[in-house]
Amino acid sequence: MVAIVDDDELFRRSVERLVGSAGFKVQTFGSAEDFLESGNLDGTACAILDMQLPGLNGFDLQRRLIARPRPMPIVFVSAHEDAVMRAKTLRAGAIAFLKKPFDDNALLDALHRAIK
Repeated sequence: MVAIVDDDELFRRSVERLVGSAGFKVQTFGSAEDFLESGNLDGTACAILDMQLPGLNGFDLQRRLIARPRPMPIVFVSAHEDAVMRAKTLRAGAIAFLKKPFDDNALLDALHRAIK
């Protein structure tokens, strides 16, 4: 399963359709806390995370997910181009950091790399 964690409902639905059309099972969450409390972490093959989330932000969520016994591949999406944060997330192991709006194929390519 691919988890999409973003506080923008329209964006979540759009990415859910895109990722689902590529054959992936998808579940969406409006916050990092919703995702962490879902009980679905072990069944998640990859997470697509927004950087700017209410409460726990995307980078803090990444730190929690990669600290798990089975680290989770992460693809970041953000409307804010922040070179420092981009470098920080990639150094921490993110598969990709895409600026919104992004090319659909760039996201799907990143997912395929993450779930190889």
